[in-house]
Amino acid sequence: MQFEIHKKDVHSRARTASLHTDHGVIETPIFMPVGTVASVKAVHQRELNDDIRAQIILGNTYHLYLRPGTDILEAAGGLHKFINWQKPILTDSGGYQVYSLSDRRKLTEEGVKFKSHIDGSYHFFSPENAMGIQRKIGADIVMAFDECTAFPSEYKAARLSMEMTHRWLDRCVKYMAESEPLYGYEQFLFPIVQGSTYTDLRKISAEYIAQVGAVGNAIGGLSVGEPEEEMYAMTDVVTEILPADKPRYLMGVGTPWNILESIALGVDMFDCVMPTRNARNGMLFTWNGVMNMKNAKWKDDFSALDELGTSYVDKEYSKAYVRHLFISGEYLGKQIASVHNLAFYLDLVRVAREKINEGSFAQWKDEMVPKLKQRL
Repeated sequence: MQFEIHKKDVHSRARTASLHTDHGVIETPIFMPVGTVASVKAVHQRELNDDIRAQIILGNTYHLYLRPGTDILEAAGGLHKFINWQKPILTDSGGYQVYSLSDRRKLTEEGVKFKSHIDGSYHFFSPENAMGIQRKIGADIVMAFDECTAFPSEYKAARLSMEMTHRWLDRCVKYMAESEPLYGYEQFLFPIVQGSTYTDLRKISAEYIAQVGAVGNAIGGLSVGEPEEEMYAMTDVVTEILPADKPRYLMGVGTPWNILESIALGVDMFDCVMPTRNARNGMLFTWNGVMNMKNAKWKDDFSALDELGTSYVDKEYSKAYVRHLFISGEYLGKQIASVHNLAFYLDLVRVAREKINEGSFAQWKDEMVPKLKQRL
């Protein structure tokens, strides 16, 4: 995997780069739509390709393992073929889902025994089989198996969790080195920095991850309830330590303004369920701020859904019509809103790349953040 840096911003750590994989080149900074169960909810692959212009999507190891199962995915020739997606895929390790199942899991040094949310059956994830499952899924980028620390977390608990994440990482690295991809293309491991909101732990973890020498690195355990300023502070600490010549991925982030602020801190890759989850509830992100499509103010507004948007839904449907769909409980409203939000997120990082290349990113970011936060 080659990571080629093109331009660095002189007023921040923001940069543009190209990340080369066997399924194509990813231009960074980039946002990855989340395809939890082999599907980006309410969005066709054709729309992801042609209208949203996604360059890479994310699959969820925990959910794909349970349904449709690795046997089906392997028989199909991997997730790319199963869902008819020719571009890169990144899979998380399942660590976050295990974290979210705190009432139905048992954690030991060997791994995590957990109870399926589908049928109550018991399963076990270790660093080794989490890597094996991701091999079978067929992701281009696989994430190390980690323990995501809750917020707030006591210092001792955060330290012990981080140390176990590091031990698990060593086992992940060993498994990946001793195993082969199944489908004829390379798969690359990204380690994950942990440490909660403790600066010293984040430094220790970032230094440990950096010495592994992986082709890319991730920052986990943020966007789990901590204040935004703490998220930015921890990201700042970590990006200063992680190798500048490798891609940096901030997991599970976030709002449009979170993304711009984190790009300025040196982050290259993002994912979040927010654009599609909020869309299904009628919340749209736009260049002028946030719209709640259920509000009565849009009832007789026949202007385009988003005059500044670039997707077909922004031009073809009015605010009044989309509001009507939500008020009526029509599924089409969720689909239109999902396409809009994802297209906006991909537009946001595309324009960010343009501004970095032009040398005007920092000023543009400072102007855009308060505008993006506005409630319309």
